Amino acid sequence: MINRRSFLGSASLAFLGLQRYSLAESTGRVIEPFGPLVEDPAKILDLPAGFTCRVIATRGETMSDGFKVPGAPDGMAAFAAPDGKLVLVCNHELGLEMTGMGPFLNNTRLPAELDEAFPHDPGDNRLNPSLGGTTNLIFDPVRGEKVAHFLSLTGTDRNCAGGAMPWGSWVTCEEPADLTQGRGQRHGWCFEVKATAEPGLQRAVPLKALGRFRHEAVALDPRTGILYLTEDRGDGLLYRFIPDRKEDLSAGKLQALAIVGRPSASLQNYDPDSTWPQSGAPMEASWIDLENTEAPADDLRIRGHQAGAARFARGEGIHFVDGSFYICCTDGGPSRRGQIFRLEPSLDSKKPDRLELFLQPEISDLLTNGDNLCAAPWGGVVVCEDLIDLSFAPAAHVRCVTPEGKIFTLARNPVGQSEFAGCCFSPDGKWFFVNMQSRGLTVAVTGPWEKA
Repeated sequence: MINRRSFLGSASLAFLGLQRYSLAESTGRVIEPFGPLVEDPAKILDLPAGFTCRVIATRGETMSDGFKVPGAPDGMAAFAAPDGKLVLVCNHELGLEMTGMGPFLNNTRLPAELDEAFPHDPGDNRLNPSLGGTTNLIFDPVRGEKVAHFLSLTGTDRNCAGGAMPWGSWVTCEEPADLTQGRGQRHGWCFEVKATAEPGLQRAVPLKALGRFRHEAVALDPRTGILYLTEDRGDGLLYRFIPDRKEDLSAGKLQALAIVGRPSASLQNYDPDSTWPQSGAPMEASWIDLENTEAPADDLRIRGHQAGAARFARGEGIHFVDGSFYICCTDGGPSRRGQIFRLEPSLDSKKPDRLELFLQPEISDLLTNGDNLCAAPWGGVVVCEDLIDLSFAPAAHVRCVTPEGKIFTLARNPVGQSEFAGCCFSPDGKWFFVNMQSRGLTVAVTGPWEKA
């Protein structure tokens, strides 16, 4: 755990007013604790000297259960297994039309051996099943090898990110392209997947109490059991779910965040002349109860905003770090390079929650279009880049921010724009896992982490 006050104070200073830099100009802020990146002759991942990577999953290869590794790997988390191995639960952001990357030999028809009671959407008479879902990958950290790999959820749509639950499961989130056209009304949910090493497909049961919208990621406050949810829309909301019973996401109350004194606020900051919100200036936050949360008309965010909820610019990754949530908004800010907000929930019912624009880089080579993020074992956060404009940077990177506010680069995609996603560390901090979505790769990295 990092010290939140030291991290926030120094990191805010490091982030404010970031400009295009050279190493000479940025002395004191940009560091290289592991040394500079070294070009990978295999063109897998550029890493600092002393670090090694290995591909542990490749789109299209045959898994232990006979199905194919689905494409478009996205959100992911690593769980400890009882025998010392790890279970990686990985999302696959596949839409109905992405038949070239599905898990089946013929992705236009549900396999005969697969019970159609298990997929959420098995298709019409088993034709054209939804192809999104999750896989569980079993990894031996001692040998640094994959032990097994199998399909754990199927029949869902564009499983983007999600979040790890402390009771040993992964909440995977659907991000449908369209929630109102035809089959789209079957989607827009979250599903819970057990982080088990036992092979076998799990029954897809939608967690309808979490609402129906274009979900992105979730994160749990372990102190209260409240779940926080992001929405990947340019006018999306930030939600929280208060369960009726802890560790049970099937029933409860869904709410949306509002800014005290600024009803129906817009936090995207798209206007270059905007003077609000400002980095480092906390805002008081309240929560609005939502009605008709299953939203067949895909209007939950619209009704919530009309009731006073604040709008965000494509809320994506969210992670709980030492009492606060860090939230990536991928294309916020006047230059559309993204934002990171920090939400500090109050544990005192008499005091409001606090929301702060933590980072809004303008012209920066340090961080662009942050997407997934996770806590770093040495303290601080790790952020995956999802470049939406190649003019911002020549390639996507994995960036790190230390508790002291220093910024450095951990990895680079040597072949271009393909976004990084699903960053996570093993529980002991010795292995780092990340997905390269367009390339269809899951990569494991190890090395001298103690240098950080």
